[in-house]
Amino acid sequence: MADGIGFRSYCWSIGTTSYRTDKFNMNIELQLALLKEFRSLPENQGRTWSGNNEFQKEYYGFLKSRGFVKGDAPRSDKDAREKTSGLRDIGLLDDERILTEAGEALLKIAETGDFKSDNELEIPKDSYLYLKQLLKTSNEVNGKVVRPFVIFLYLINQAGYLTYEEFTYLLPLCIDKETTNTVLKHILFSRKEGLQVEAAILSVLMKMENYKQASMLLQKEEVTEELICNIGMNRKSGRYDKPYYKLYQLLHEIVFRKENLVLELYDATKKLTNSKVGGAWRNYFFASSARSVIRREGLSVLKPVPILSVEKEEQFKEEFFKIMHLFKAKATLSDYFDLNRRYFKLTDLVLYEDQKIRLDVLPGCYVEDISEELLSFAFEKTELLQKDVALEEIHPCLEISIERLYHKLGKVFGKTVVDKASAHKIMEEERYLRFHKLIEERFPNDTIIALLGHFEKRNDEEIRTLVTDNADIPTIFEYILGIAWYIISEKQGDVLEYMNLSLEADLLPRTHAGGGEADIVWNYEKTSEYPKHTLLIEATLADGSNQRRMEMEPVSRHLGEYCLKNPDKEAYCIFITTFLNMNVISDFRARKSMIYYSADGTKSINGMKIIPIQTSELKTLLRFDVRYPQIYKMMEKAYDSNEAPKEWYEKNIVEEASAYQTGAGKL
Repeated sequence: MADGIGFRSYCWSIGTTSYRTDKFNMNIELQLALLKEFRSLPENQGRTWSGNNEFQKEYYGFLKSRGFVKGDAPRSDKDAREKTSGLRDIGLLDDERILTEAGEALLKIAETGDFKSDNELEIPKDSYLYLKQLLKTSNEVNGKVVRPFVIFLYLINQAGYLTYEEFTYLLPLCIDKETTNTVLKHILFSRKEGLQVEAAILSVLMKMENYKQASMLLQKEEVTEELICNIGMNRKSGRYDKPYYKLYQLLHEIVFRKENLVLELYDATKKLTNSKVGGAWRNYFFASSARSVIRREGLSVLKPVPILSVEKEEQFKEEFFKIMHLFKAKATLSDYFDLNRRYFKLTDLVLYEDQKIRLDVLPGCYVEDISEELLSFAFEKTELLQKDVALEEIHPCLEISIERLYHKLGKVFGKTVVDKASAHKIMEEERYLRFHKLIEERFPNDTIIALLGHFEKRNDEEIRTLVTDNADIPTIFEYILGIAWYIISEKQGDVLEYMNLSLEADLLPRTHAGGGEADIVWNYEKTSEYPKHTLLIEATLADGSNQRRMEMEPVSRHLGEYCLKNPDKEAYCIFITTFLNMNVISDFRARKSMIYYSADGTKSINGMKIIPIQTSELKTLLRFDVRYPQIYKMMEKAYDSNEAPKEWYEKNIVEEASAYQTGAGKL
């Protein structure tokens, strides 16, 4: 028998599958700050990271002491490497885990807390830096260099969009010009003809020398367990492929002897070491996964897949080889999907919606303008990875031509775009169209009410599932309140600005390491039902004594400072929480008659209007479609009432909200 046929990688990925994290932006920023602090400690001056397991363990301990990780990793040095390798790969750290010029630039943005756009693509500052880093980031695959994000931009521009399947299973196969062209042709052809991605995966794999060699070996050698392990080319060890030998034997008996070994075949798939691969085998062969059905129906439970109808040995071996490696490849590629998605999302160029992936409009115009030149540098390494450089320094074709960019944007919308202001206006209109669609599809009234209930019970996992895992729960709470108030305000007002939150390109919230205040500041124009005024919405998930300690002073300070800075504006505050502490209600009611002074004591305001409300009452108002004019009157009436705090809340908030349940509607 020939010597073992080695595994050769056939795809790229960014980062490591061993390190998957939520709150991705925040954790990158936090870790940069922590690494800088760790490296600045006197005892760590001049110490090397590479090959220094003890130093790596110490870093893990440092992360634990700062609350970045919890518990004890079985191999803390390995965990420390995994947590930092992705940041090294995209040039924010060097091999010694010291912040690079690019890493320092990102940390500076995070520390200032100013993420607002300062570039022609209308994306946040940090996203623009991530864009430049990903344009420089490269992988080495079998001695070939490929820049994954550059390939992604080329492919998505040529194809118009990518389905999740195409993004997961085909995009990472593009490791050179040949495979890129093969994949692109398959995508365009398969959409027209309705073909599956499996044919493209096999097409790429079967052109590789090791797969050709393994396939030929299976055809000419006697099939043994050793041979199956050899042609399996397992990246870890051939012994992991031993269960395939039993699968081969059982299928051979079923195909050529028509033996009823279906239940045995089903059980054999359970022995495969990769659960995803085992599941793929079962889904491919079995019409039912119920053991009772398999036992009763025997061979008839099997789907009419090609391998079951072959007549010749060589056909059987060919089909078995394809099935074996197709499912292995799909399992590997699916492991990379989430990681690649998270890194690409950092740029804020990419939209993930309706099971399709596409570029946001303005970045899409930019990529269309440069697409023909992307492959000219997609398969070469750059020495600029760790530097913070301009786009055109990465490659001359990346320089943004404002004239061409605005011309293309105008063509998309059928409008004349001559400057940044007109481009910004068009993009804002487009964002609101997407935001309204997002509310309609993902956050209708019933979902908002359900989410408020999850906040009350702290069903955090359910909240992340329904909204996003790239923001912490308090940020998501503020975001959902912003949407709720937008609904209450009949979708009037610049809510994306009022929420004062950092949003991804798909308009879902994200959290940054700097945190800070994210109060909702809503500006209302004069109507026949209320005067022109500003509403500050303050939110917290803190309860009990924590709520009193954390919120009483900041809430009154925020409103007080706003009123001092805007003496000609009428303003009040609604404080929303899942559980109201009675002393917080008492304090806010007392603010009605208290003087608030500026820091130097030269200015003051007489009294503030702060109305506290629980999410339980907010849910009632949402459930019965109560709109802002009624709520404004309700808040005015509550403010003017003079009951003791406990009775005040029950009478003016609970009872007034509850009145809508019966249709009485007191106001």
